[in-house]
Amino acid sequence: MRTRSSGLAVLVLAVACGGGLRTVAGQGDGGGGLVAKLQALDARVFAPDGETAKQAPQMVSRDLRARRDVANARETETWQRLAGKADWERYRDRRLQALRDSLGTFPAPPNDLKVRVMRTLQGEGYRIENLVFESRPGLVVTANLYLPADPPKSMPGILICHSHHNPRTQGELQDMGMTWARLGCMVLVMDQLGHGERRQHPFTDKSKYPHPFKPDRQDYYFRYNVGNQLQVIGDSLIGWMVWDLRRGVDLLLSRPGIDRERIVLLGAVAGGGDPVAVTAALDRRIAVAVPFNFGGPQPETRYPLPAGAAKTFNYIGGGSWESTRGLRLSARDGFMPWVIVGAVAPRGLIYAHEFAWDRENDPVWKRLEQIYDGYGARDRLAAVAGKGSVRGKPPESTHCSNIGPSHRRGIYPALKRWLGIPEPAKEYQKRHPAADLLCLTPEAAAAPRPRPLHELAAELGAERAAAARKRLARLKPAERAERLRQEWGQLLGKVDRPAGAQAGRPEVTKVGDVTVQRIVFTYPENDDPNIAVPAVLLMPSGAKGGRLPVVVGVAQEGKAGLLRQRADVIAALLEDGTAVCLPDLRGTGETYARGGRGRSSTDTSLSASEWLLGRTLLGDRLRDLRLVLTALRARPDLDAKRIALWGDSLASANAAGAALAVPLDAEKLPAQAEPLGGLLAMFGALYEPEIRAVYARGGLSGYQALLRSQFLYVPHDAIVPGALTVGDLSDVAAALAPRPVRLEGMVDGLNRRARAESLTETYAPARAAYQAAGARDRFSVGVEPAPADQVARWLLAQLKGK
Repeated sequence: MRTRSSGLAVLVLAVACGGGLRTVAGQGDGGGGLVAKLQALDARVFAPDGETAKQAPQMVSRDLRARRDVANARETETWQRLAGKADWERYRDRRLQALRDSLGTFPAPPNDLKVRVMRTLQGEGYRIENLVFESRPGLVVTANLYLPADPPKSMPGILICHSHHNPRTQGELQDMGMTWARLGCMVLVMDQLGHGERRQHPFTDKSKYPHPFKPDRQDYYFRYNVGNQLQVIGDSLIGWMVWDLRRGVDLLLSRPGIDRERIVLLGAVAGGGDPVAVTAALDRRIAVAVPFNFGGPQPETRYPLPAGAAKTFNYIGGGSWESTRGLRLSARDGFMPWVIVGAVAPRGLIYAHEFAWDRENDPVWKRLEQIYDGYGARDRLAAVAGKGSVRGKPPESTHCSNIGPSHRRGIYPALKRWLGIPEPAKEYQKRHPAADLLCLTPEAAAAPRPRPLHELAAELGAERAAAARKRLARLKPAERAERLRQEWGQLLGKVDRPAGAQAGRPEVTKVGDVTVQRIVFTYPENDDPNIAVPAVLLMPSGAKGGRLPVVVGVAQEGKAGLLRQRADVIAALLEDGTAVCLPDLRGTGETYARGGRGRSSTDTSLSASEWLLGRTLLGDRLRDLRLVLTALRARPDLDAKRIALWGDSLASANAAGAALAVPLDAEKLPAQAEPLGGLLAMFGALYEPEIRAVYARGGLSGYQALLRSQFLYVPHDAIVPGALTVGDLSDVAAALAPRPVRLEGMVDGLNRRARAESLTETYAPARAAYQAAGARDRFSVGVEPAPADQVARWLLAQLKGK
């Protein structure tokens, strides 16, 4: 018996040896036809009361933690080998380049920011300019610039990035802007992308929706949609935020009297510190950075830290729907948050925490001290912290919306010491009504109107997909398919075919005349050791001698869902002598983590965690499918040359006229698509040239379809970062020619049935490829799914070579 790593060792050992399997009684002949019997079939492979079944829903999370721990240990070991400043800089530079590459593709910085001052407010010793500028064509930034009433000849420039709690008009931001302006500084406070006057939703107050919701949280929640849409085109939300901040620095440096050597960047407590840390790491014009809650212990981290935290601390962090906290590829490529913060050295750094901070045991602080010591610049490193915890209440816990008074008191001395910025004897706090600080008011007729971000993303996505398609067009069909496999593989992660597959001893029962084999597939030694794939293999009656064709069916709902809702298709295949295999790929069926599939679900966190590690759940599941196919091909009773893939969605589509514009915390959200089955059927066939035919129902019509609205009802684990940089799903379909492919009931980003005219345009590349291959009749796209008997007949015909 082979050994396994920690995590699901018990589960995998049990299933590899045939243990932990469910013993099913009473499922032989009985009343009713085969369809009814299949619907009633208990598809579970793991004994429901056994330890294996209890561990199965945590399989993916345990695997992720194990791989995260390996990445943490790898980087810690590398860090410990660094001998001095030169070693650190080589280590840092490689990781900063990987960070740059991860953020996306950007245009050249604009020569003209097209700054327009919409209104000027005069105050006591200061003035405020409400201004707008373009950080890139069509992307309008709204901002307030706080200036001294009598500007000195040389002024520090301070750029403040607000939190996800409130936009730029919030009181703490005004306090800082007015106070520092009165002390002779120029202070720029910009709305982050998706916030304030740059919001990507209409839900500004309770009158905008007839049911309960939180208007003040929608800017924050809609980061989820914005982040996913930017990932689809190969960019990232934090990348666009960093771009905006760097253009804000451009704006400060363009003003008369600004001191280029005294640029300060402050990032507020929740969601402001992330982009500020990345900006400061990449932009050497920043003299001082103050990123709150980024790089080390978070507000949610246990306090005080345990003994030995240097070895046990999770330097990577965890995946979250809020994509700026955990950066995609950061664990794989080593640009962990502490590295990003450390890259500010030897410039001024204030390591900042909203709540109490365990200075003595914080391993990141110790690393920062070593880095600054290497430069002989320990005096350029400072720290500030609040008190209490995120779970406590004020005043015992120093909650704030951006940067609170207690935190500012810790910042002033460092800025005075490093940049000569005076400490205020008393902060100025005569706040303006938020309405006075707005730029895009109805009266401001000359104000540029910002374009919705999804429109900008759609244009960029279309350009990038067209460029990819142009590159593919230069290749021969076989070369084109190989290029697609390579390029999609880089995006999906680890998708190579396993060197072998192991199957536990099957448990065999009967349903009528159909033989039911419950099997657990596992990977070879030292390859995805924590993953097990439970499956049901249904063998038709009279299957003695000869090699049977087989249809492999996959869906997000797993084998139980397919048996319950697609038993009619399965029965028709079995009755015609075709075997059916229904696997639960990782995180589906028996290994589903439970708890929903929405924005803040466990599944979203798992998917985002895979992004940190350089993989995707879709890619992982594709590899699980390839594992199953490898095992099936090795069986003497199945025909390796007659395997069809059937990908299905059991989720209901939203009606064409349904109300889909709802707040993201509405009690009842529109139905979410579940396109996993369709995606895997297409990608499975791309990577497995021996697959005879593909039937997909309810899949995505294409990744471009996710960019047609600011609303998005597609799960996180269906998103492929960079999808439109290598083409789209239509190009995958084109690469399958001349093999038979039938796509039906496909949905768009709002989980509505794609319209016929849209499908005609979207799948033009696939139709052209099939036409060129002389196989025009082998490719079809239908708006509505066909009846079960037609689906079964089509699959059977392809497997029989008709």
